[in-house]
Amino acid sequence: MSQAAQRSASVTVAVPARLHLGFLDLNGGLGRRFGGIGLAISDLKTAVTVRPASRNGGTGPDAERALRHVEVMQQHLGIGDALHVSVDAAVPPHAGLGSGTSMALAVAAAVRTLQAMPLDIADDAVRLGRGARSGLGIGLFRMGGLVVDGGRGPATTVAPIVSRLPFPDEWRVLLLLDSTRQGAHGRDEIEAFATLPEFPEQVAAHLCRLVVMKALPALAERDLANFGAAIAELQQRLGDYFSAAQGGSRFTSPQVAACLDLLAREGAHGIGQSSWGPTGFAFAASEVEADRLVSIAREHENHEGLDIRVCKGLNRGAEITTAVHAHKK
Repeated sequence: MSQAAQRSASVTVAVPARLHLGFLDLNGGLGRRFGGIGLAISDLKTAVTVRPASRNGGTGPDAERALRHVEVMQQHLGIGDALHVSVDAAVPPHAGLGSGTSMALAVAAAVRTLQAMPLDIADDAVRLGRGARSGLGIGLFRMGGLVVDGGRGPATTVAPIVSRLPFPDEWRVLLLLDSTRQGAHGRDEIEAFATLPEFPEQVAAHLCRLVVMKALPALAERDLANFGAAIAELQQRLGDYFSAAQGGSRFTSPQVAACLDLLAREGAHGIGQSSWGPTGFAFAASEVEADRLVSIAREHENHEGLDIRVCKGLNRGAEITTAVHAHKK
């Protein structure tokens, strides 16, 4: 091969942030536990670029974690060449937006694509320590939109995606981020689940019915009022259950809670907290309505310190881009 024909490539993978809208069954009496409903959202994302290098290295926010993922993939795939990983954008960590899963899947996909190997999303997620409870991040990486996972059974490796619906283009998602707080993660999260009481079977049955017979049909029919009512009730039931691990509140952040209470009174739909928070969310029927609600929230006395944004539901999964550079002598 001539010097002019020799090429080196870089691969960039961008993964949207996700909202965890709630668990379906924390009781597990039917043999499957957890299950969940989640949504890919615009504007916030994790993006990594992997390229050949003279030695392994990493740059950007959370580069150490990204480099650890690279090294695991190198060992698993038998890659002898050195790689550099650049974290070009990162979802805020421990904010309830799926930062850990998006980082792991982005790195794995970039390494595989750079090596011209097929993706193995589910297995790589497990290999990199993700998907222990929820399959939402994996499903949303593949296809975006709003997805439901079917929980974990005795032989489950990754919770299967059992439903996927597009999110209406005209609807908007209001995000309330509190950078001064973090949701439970790591050992604290494990201990929280271990100390919570048994989840009532009757409530779990109601939540499953609420999702399957109200939230999903309403979404399919673009009925925001009923979709929002279902998500709000799901959040209220789960928030009450998890409140013992969140200082007695449905919300990790008091500021987020106060602003969401105001937004609910002003007509926002589907008030809730994503995963352990502190990120809160609500839905609006249009961009105009979302802007109105944001203006009200920013005038609230408790909005100080909050990052309030308007996003869209994202009906696509991760984006993988390969750049090829010719080298001439």
